[in-house]
Amino acid sequence: MTDSPVALITGGGSGIGAAVARQLLDAGHRVAVTGRGEARLRGFAEELGEPEGLLTIVGNTAEYGEVQAAVDATLKAFGRLDTVVANAGFATHDSVAEGDPAGWTEMVLTNVLGPALLIRASIDALKETRGRIVLVGSVAGFVHGPGNIYGATKWAVTGLAENTRRQVTEWGVGVTLIAPGRVETPFWDAYGSLPPGHLLTADQIADSVVWAVRQPEGVDVNTVVVRPIGQPN
Repeated sequence: MTDSPVALITGGGSGIGAAVARQLLDAGHRVAVTGRGEARLRGFAEELGEPEGLLTIVGNTAEYGEVQAAVDATLKAFGRLDTVVANAGFATHDSVAEGDPAGWTEMVLTNVLGPALLIRASIDALKETRGRIVLVGSVAGFVHGPGNIYGATKWAVTGLAENTRRQVTEWGVGVTLIAPGRVETPFWDAYGSLPPGHLLTADQIADSVVWAVRQPEGVDVNTVVVRPIGQPN
């Protein structure tokens, strides 16, 4: 167990992040998850039976000091870091021409700055293990939507993934962008209802994340776009 791979997942207490954490734990990894809500993280750990290989860390992914503290806590607890998954993010579900700007700052900081801070805080440890950075983007980061501010943040994540890859590949670190289509997760809670049509499950997206993480040494899978059948855009 002390030599098993270690992953750090932001926004890991629910949705896609929690699904990734469960699958990696089942695969024998040790996993640290971060989130802003202590009660949600505690509930997640209790749901899994408080496994020895799970570490929960309360923190804000948009605050560098807290991100660095999460990386440090993971290294202290597990002694290494092989994978980081920048999963934390949310949408205000409004538009640039008619929306409420009050919510945009937090969304941009969480969705765009957060992944960049995680990369910065973890890169030294990932160099040592020749590990992997996984960024959870969105189909909205490839397809323009009318007035979609959330989509603009995910276009930034799409760019960040390739910009990062071009720098860190020479250090033996891989970068994978997982871009989901519509997924049935708490992401839609603020929207008020699920969108129409077939939706993917969080576990189906987690399958792609774990597949990327478990690629053979020397293989770098860079962009994976995953839509449910029936989603046209």
